[in-house]
Amino acid sequence: MPKPPVLTPDQRAAALQKAKESRQRRAEIKVELKSAKLTLSEVIDLAKNDDAIAKMRVLELIESISGVGKVRAQSFIVKLGISPSRRIAGLGLHQRVNLIKEFSLPVDTSSHGRLVVLSGPGGVGKSSVAKALRLRNEFWVSVSATTRAPRANEKNGVDYYFYTDEQFDEAIKEDKFLEWAAFAGARYGTPKKPVMDALSQGKNVLLEIDIDGAKQVKAHEPKALLVFLEPPTWEELVARLEGRGTDSEERRAARLALAQQELAQASYFDKTLVNEQVDAVVEHLIVLASS
Repeated sequence: MPKPPVLTPDQRAAALQKAKESRQRRAEIKVELKSAKLTLSEVIDLAKNDDAIAKMRVLELIESISGVGKVRAQSFIVKLGISPSRRIAGLGLHQRVNLIKEFSLPVDTSSHGRLVVLSGPGGVGKSSVAKALRLRNEFWVSVSATTRAPRANEKNGVDYYFYTDEQFDEAIKEDKFLEWAAFAGARYGTPKKPVMDALSQGKNVLLEIDIDGAKQVKAHEPKALLVFLEPPTWEELVARLEGRGTDSEERRAARLALAQQELAQASYFDKTLVNEQVDAVVEHLIVLASS
């Protein structure tokens, strides 16, 4: 077996720079594919004259399509008879045709609803805003899944979907969450399918989730509008959290510590609203969804 060529320092530096630029190029293409700025067919066409794209694995390409994810991408390549290691440049004619055909159905974005993500520190009133919106029937309000035990006043399928740890693990494995996170010994997640179904039916969707979850949603759905809900004052937020009869002392302390961290991240969001009055926040959200 012939030995690999020995590179000079300059050649090695040039090769590393080229590899870096190729990775950046592939990352850009995946973002544009996920945000629907490019179609899969267009990416495959670009690969004919772009070496960086040509070397992208087909599995990565499919995973980057909005709403597909890793699990479904694996099933697609098995269905199409494509090796997990196959690069775009290595696709056969029939494989290219079948791949494009599989994802060629046009998406009518004009009839899609607006995805609004409401986040903020615990105790700020996100749940009250979500309930008011549900009563107004202006938004389809997503119901989260959780592994924590239900409180006395909570109903399964209304306040939360209450999962066992095993059920939650299975949902993660099957890529059924738009986002999920762990907090205070429990896990919380947003079931993906109901959200995407509601959006495709032209409904505006509200997700009431934490900041980490909001960032995950933005990564999956770049067009989502992130709204941060602030309390009128820190003192009022502390009073709300300490006045909760459903939380233990340890949980209240954890919520206060987290609230301080969360308030510092308001600048990450597209819009900030102060919750002085629930009805006013609801009106603002309705206007934002229609803009």
